[in-house]
Amino acid sequence: MSRRPTNPNGVRFNRRPYVHVDSATVRDTRISYKALGLLTYILDQSENWQVRSEQLSRGEGREGRDAVRKAQHELAAAGYFRLERRRFLNGQCGMGTAVSEHRVQQWADDYEEFERSLTIPVVEQEDGSFLVKYKDGRLGSDGFAPDVDAPPAEEEEEDAPAPPDETEAPAAEEKTATELKAERAAAARKAAAEKKAAPAKPNTDAPADPEQRAEKPEAAERPAAPPSGKAAAKAAAAEEKAAAEKALTDAAETVARWWWADAEEHLGVYVGAKGGYVAVRKMIHSALAKGYTQRDCADALRHARKHWPSAQQWQDALGYATKGVMPRAPHGRVPYSDSATWGTGQNLPGEQESSTPEDTSDDATFGIIA
Repeated sequence: MSRRPTNPNGVRFNRRPYVHVDSATVRDTRISYKALGLLTYILDQSENWQVRSEQLSRGEGREGRDAVRKAQHELAAAGYFRLERRRFLNGQCGMGTAVSEHRVQQWADDYEEFERSLTIPVVEQEDGSFLVKYKDGRLGSDGFAPDVDAPPAEEEEEDAPAPPDETEAPAAEEKTATELKAERAAAARKAAAEKKAAPAKPNTDAPADPEQRAEKPEAAERPAAPPSGKAAAKAAAAEEKAAAEKALTDAAETVARWWWADAEEHLGVYVGAKGGYVAVRKMIHSALAKGYTQRDCADALRHARKHWPSAQQWQDALGYATKGVMPRAPHGRVPYSDSATWGTGQNLPGEQESSTPEDTSDDATFGIIA
């Protein structure tokens, strides 16, 4: 994953360390075959390559600059492509490109937020990542996945926002467990009181002579026998099992808290049925118990793109995240249509009524600006 370019004014690729195009991208009906071809060509370039519509329009078999610009706007509206006006920590500014092999909803939202402009301003952070700077001065996610092998670290979890409408979900479970423990304790006290109040049974084995009874040592004074080796092993196994379950529960809670905050940022505030957060945590717990890693679960949740995916969506997403298996479309292949693919002559998003768009963002010089 290339969150920052090797060259300050090079391309930032939102992809894995090998060239490929996701099956979902190939089948995305939001973009035409022309735009898909342009995206594939850009993904095949090196990080130091600079994307210019004028350069892309040159050569045999190319459609021309206006056609390339239309395809760029089409990709930007769908969340695959954008230009970035980057401000670095050293105060310098540069112009570069961001391209993704899979659809990024945040990029599509930013395209609309900045009035369908290809150019998006971003600001470099201390860890080398970038945040989008909006017109009102706030900073937001740039849509790139974190460069880690697991969800946020422990020190970052303390600042994670509580899940909306579900902030009391974990506390409710703890309260229930506490109440259950209190009920069991009360029942034990009641049983002990009843046993104490019951008349004692005569001891037929006790000697009739009080002196003989006094000479016989009481059973209560005898030292308790040490636990057998089998009992000790059983107790140790139970303790080990409890520790493993606690570690599994903590890991599931870590992934669930990260996903709830990430989903709220990229998909919006959750307004579904109550219990969604707890249900997602249980699904993650079950996956971890079956041998999936925290990273597998995180990738699967990102792929499912649901606050609370169904059981089948969760299984499909895990299969895609670990095996690269794309589930079959429920209705088969989409039939080909010229009008749906190439349009009927109307301008694509981001264009004016004239055939030549007025936005000339990519005409800026790609490089460091003092």
